[in-house]
Amino acid sequence: MNSVVILLLIARLAAPDTGLARGLATADSLIEAAVGRTIPGAVLVVAQNGQVLHERAFGWAQLNDFQGHRLPTARPMHASTLFDLASVTKVMATTMAVMTLASEGRIDIDAPVYRYLPDFRGVHLDSITVRHLLTHSAGLVQWQPLYYHASNTRETYRVIRQMPLQWGVGEGRHYSDLGFMLLGDIVERVTGRRLDRYLAESLYGPLGLHSTTFLPKKHGFSDFAATEQGNGYERHMVYDSTFGYRYRGDPTAWNGWRQYVLNGETDDGNSWYANGGVAGHAGLFSTAGDLRVLLDLLLAHGRMGGRQYIRPEIIDRFLTRDRYQNYLGWMAPNGLPEASFSHNGFTGTYVLGVPEYGLSIVLLTNRQNMGTDALGYFPDVAPLDAAVARAIVGGAEADTAGRRP
Repeated sequence: MNSVVILLLIARLAAPDTGLARGLATADSLIEAAVGRTIPGAVLVVAQNGQVLHERAFGWAQLNDFQGHRLPTARPMHASTLFDLASVTKVMATTMAVMTLASEGRIDIDAPVYRYLPDFRGVHLDSITVRHLLTHSAGLVQWQPLYYHASNTRETYRVIRQMPLQWGVGEGRHYSDLGFMLLGDIVERVTGRRLDRYLAESLYGPLGLHSTTFLPKKHGFSDFAATEQGNGYERHMVYDSTFGYRYRGDPTAWNGWRQYVLNGETDDGNSWYANGGVAGHAGLFSTAGDLRVLLDLLLAHGRMGGRQYIRPEIIDRFLTRDRYQNYLGWMAPNGLPEASFSHNGFTGTYVLGVPEYGLSIVLLTNRQNMGTDALGYFPDVAPLDAAVARAIVGGAEADTAGRRP
């Protein structure tokens, strides 16, 4: 028996035999089984009560080229690899920004949007509040290729403001990227700084999150988890009225589609083409380790390193379900302990906080680089997210039950 095997056996024997340790081992096995089948690679980080318990990279940061062929030498994934967070931007950027500003008394969640965007007026627009935007209940159109009509943030705001509502204000939850673009506009109007700059100076920088940023190439980063081969998926959405959201305009009126594997450029078209890569709904890049810190901040009632970033009552307000069982900004996951909060992103990203057990769980995958199936869809990683979460939370629950008298 060689020395490496002996050391591994010793490490295994020395490892704590706890429910959480077994849950983490199960989570690793689930991710390992998915690598090369549904995902090229992943990074998993788990912390409890602010202490990192587990950090591991799996597989490859890029597996396929633009034609969908396997690279001769796949690029390995690292724990420090940056991911395009897609809609996780909504919580780790925009919602966090609104929380900090609400904590400072600079944004009133129940104020009408026109208080902060004075020209956001109209018979129906007048009744839309910041809360409506955060809970996806403003009645806004869910998605349209705004880059067919706008090439910068100012033009994009005008297009959204002039677009008829799809539902009545407050008539249920209808997930909308447009609402979070407006929240980004509100942050800019209130602070006088673009969303990315405000977050860098007021939250990410002070927390030491140097790998969390919009437009990461401009900040010198180069190790990215590759996403899509261009924007084929959105192009399919625009050209095929039965796929995704129906576009009623002329699909041929715009043809700026990227024709290369996306590395360090946000996959989301409305963020990249219509907002220059900085928007309230998508565009943020980060590492699993940095995202863990932001989850820890919420679990620690907004206090970290001796500084109160967000008042506890504001966190409670955002993470208390309303009459529709919605949080402000965040999603309420099914099958997990009460008060758990989460969000996922189209690129394959997932973040979860479980206050009952002090758990911060970040699972980032680059599923899009696997390409689409015959129907044009990317691999579904929701079952993997759920299984990993259940394994880890179940382990923590078993440990808690074991300590009860």
